[in-house]
Amino acid sequence: MASSVMPTSRRGDGHPSPAAVSTVGLRKSYGDKTVLDGIDLRIPAGSVFALLGPNGAGKTTAVKILSTLITADGGQAQVAGHDVATSPDGVRAAIGVTGQFSAVDGLITGEENMLLMADLHHLSKREGRRVTAELLERFDLVDAAKKPAQSYSGGMKRRLDIAMTLVGKPRIIFLDEPTTGLDPRSRHNMWQIIRELVSDGVTVFLTTQYLEEADELADRIAVLSDGKIAAEGSADELKRLIPGGHVRLRFSDPAAYQSAALALREVTRDDEALSLQIPSDGSQRELRSILDRLYSAGIEADELTVHTPDLDDVFFALTGGTNVPNQPKEAVR
Repeated sequence: MASSVMPTSRRGDGHPSPAAVSTVGLRKSYGDKTVLDGIDLRIPAGSVFALLGPNGAGKTTAVKILSTLITADGGQAQVAGHDVATSPDGVRAAIGVTGQFSAVDGLITGEENMLLMADLHHLSKREGRRVTAELLERFDLVDAAKKPAQSYSGGMKRRLDIAMTLVGKPRIIFLDEPTTGLDPRSRHNMWQIIRELVSDGVTVFLTTQYLEEADELADRIAVLSDGKIAAEGSADELKRLIPGGHVRLRFSDPAAYQSAALALREVTRDDEALSLQIPSDGSQRELRSILDRLYSAGIEADELTVHTPDLDDVFFALTGGTNVPNQPKEAVR
């Protein structure tokens, strides 16, 4: 399946929103293995974009190209208005990168890690200490600031890593599988941090194997499979691409139930529960059609629920179900 839902993001004045990240025909191969096979992306500023895919799909390769760590074999990419090939310094000045493998130095304290990052950004001693204190407070690391970072939990190291990234006040942050290996509480804390970053106007480019994470955080999601974007859209748009959605009607009056079963087409009956299941993509048009038919027949349902496929279903359909992403325990349905 190669469907794609790619509406242009619009501001209130009708003009396209500025793109924080855009790529056209981006390609990368290692030997005879094509990792990225001509991907097109457009990510509006101030949004969360999730790149979803199985292990080895090319998610990290895409991040490395966009953050100027490696070069593409073909295509074009712009980040914060700078071409990654011709203006890498401009890109680096505008971004922050946090990977699943922390850049934190475990042999020095959390505070010293922060001050070292401030020095790298050429902040004055006074400004460096001010920014460090502010970020340690924001990420709830004040009590641990004087302790060696190697004593930190996984969640604390990840928070410190992002705090270090923010020293340079980046407009765009690449989070490459930021919650891998974290326990459920730390994962949810990280989600809150990401939401706060976006509320401050930062654009977040998130790669993840956690389907629930993409569903929870992302304004738009792209599914990467075999080096190509198999589909792109909001979580709801992607779910509507996959068959299996339906509307369930429940009745308390057996007569109303029987009448509705006759009035509606393609229904699956559950006589014991007095419920009907009608195939639907969950769109407003289809719901209106169902309700109009019930109204015309003088029938009123006691309960109407819309069921759409989840991102698990989307992932299986678009990638063939191979190399399934990890699922945190709290996401198991």
